[in-house]
Amino acid sequence: MAPMGIRLSPLGMAVFCLLGLGVLYHLYSGFLAGRFAFFMLSEPAAGGPETPHGSAPAGVVDLRELLAVSVLAAVRGGEEVKRVREGNVLNAKAKGKTREGAEEQLTSGDLLSNRRMFYLLKSAFPAVQINSEERVDTADQETVSWDRSIPEDIKQKIQPKEVPAESVTVWIDPLDATQEYTENLRQYVTTMVCVAVNGKPVIGVIHKPFSAYTAWAMVDGGSNVKARSSYNEKNPRIIVSRSHAGKVEQVAKQTFGNKTAIIPAGGAGYKVLSLLDVAEKNQEEADVYIHVTYIKKWDICAGNAVLRALGGHMTTLTGEEISYTGSDGNEGGLIASINMNHKALIEKLPDLEKTSHK
Repeated sequence: MAPMGIRLSPLGMAVFCLLGLGVLYHLYSGFLAGRFAFFMLSEPAAGGPETPHGSAPAGVVDLRELLAVSVLAAVRGGEEVKRVREGNVLNAKAKGKTREGAEEQLTSGDLLSNRRMFYLLKSAFPAVQINSEERVDTADQETVSWDRSIPEDIKQKIQPKEVPAESVTVWIDPLDATQEYTENLRQYVTTMVCVAVNGKPVIGVIHKPFSAYTAWAMVDGGSNVKARSSYNEKNPRIIVSRSHAGKVEQVAKQTFGNKTAIIPAGGAGYKVLSLLDVAEKNQEEADVYIHVTYIKKWDICAGNAVLRALGGHMTTLTGEEISYTGSDGNEGGLIASINMNHKALIEKLPDLEKTSHK
């Protein structure tokens, strides 16, 4: 007897196919929904809320936004510096000695300014590396938010520019000229923020807390400050640290003549501003800024960026560019100028490089 064949009715085949299609639809639609949800979370809709650290995609930083929050950080830090000084609650203490043997001072102004500046920048740009002069105590963390507003002068002069977050290093000086601050020499005191991209300083902010003056500049962008109309190359006025005036004066006068003026001053930020057109009654004017010993990068990065943006120069005493990556110190001293023959200045002052190691 022949084996009996199995026949499926057309209705059964249709039901089977429909069940299979239902299973596939269920699986595939879930996959698509998941991908769609991921897309919507990753890319904010036009006009919708921005990501926590800017409108730029994750891993990317908009330098215009970083400039805006850097200005705000310098001002907020300056408010703490001013409040502590005017309240005479410095609580000054020695935190160590410089390489030259001088006592380094630490005040409440340094610490409170540092906390305010660091956490404001960190909350706005959590993926960016931030180096600060003072240690950040995580137990004393402060919640400081940025409302994402960009000042009109920055909007008008600076275009958005995105760079990888991993290429950015921010340098904070929460209180420049601490020694002068303790002596109540307020004109020298500044708060500073610098942004370096791949080691090159591109954004500089220098704020004077006691006069509320702020200078900012961005390389290949714009600035709210400019160079003066003229400088004296034959008999330059040279601004130096108060403790270094004697070291520089003899060499400078041998090079440029006895009419060369040496201006002793405090604070690297103040010294850079002396090279610029600054409408400040307590701001001296100089043609060249020279530092003959080791100096920390948070002291000079902001000034270096401002000078670069305006076409000026800040190099070691031998003319080498200063990189703002790696260690926090610059070993080769510095010479800074604007609208002058920088190379010729270095060639005229060869002995200063030797002086920097004494």
